[in-house]
Amino acid sequence: MKDVFISNSMNLIKKYYPNYSEEKLEEVKYGLLGFYLMITKSIIIFGIALYLNIFKELLIFTIIYNILRATSFGMHASKSWICLVSSTLIFITATYLSNEMILPINIKIILGVIGIILIYKNAPADTAKKPIINLQRRKTYKLISTVIAFIFVILSISINNNFLSNTFVLSLLIQCVFTSPTMYKLCGETFDNYKYYQN
Repeated sequence: MKDVFISNSMNLIKKYYPNYSEEKLEEVKYGLLGFYLMITKSIIIFGIALYLNIFKELLIFTIIYNILRATSFGMHASKSWICLVSSTLIFITATYLSNEMILPINIKIILGVIGIILIYKNAPADTAKKPIINLQRRKTYKLISTVIAFIFVILSISINNNFLSNTFVLSLLIQCVFTSPTMYKLCGETFDNYKYYQN
């Protein structure tokens, strides 16, 4: 199904945009693959959430998490099935924990400060397929990611809603893991890929 979608989409793009270079076509193909995986993964994960009666909570968790992910980036699984399994386990579990656990405010502050430091240190974490080469862009992403992390912590300790409070903390911690050089190494991925393009 995936190969059929990518193949048909690429044929249409080549037909309507014959002037696209091979490099441009590769970028488009990468984007289409990401879109396909996102849709199929979402259907499965949200289907499970619907069955577990946590659909609304998962939707909120996903939106909050992706606000930080959008500028801090982070590693991707090398295979689509690994991405599906890991994403399902992580997001379903994190949503459930956000709903159920009670964290003292001092623990949230400690975890939050650690999270801000790690995001500042490691973000934006690029990938070998999509290195963030531009220095100014990297600085901008780092600044925005750090500010978002700080806002997450402030919201976590000031919001009375237990689920939302936990969601901000857990989203930050999950993203700290996905932008960690240690996690990249454990998964056999290269970190700071932009360095390979510097003179």
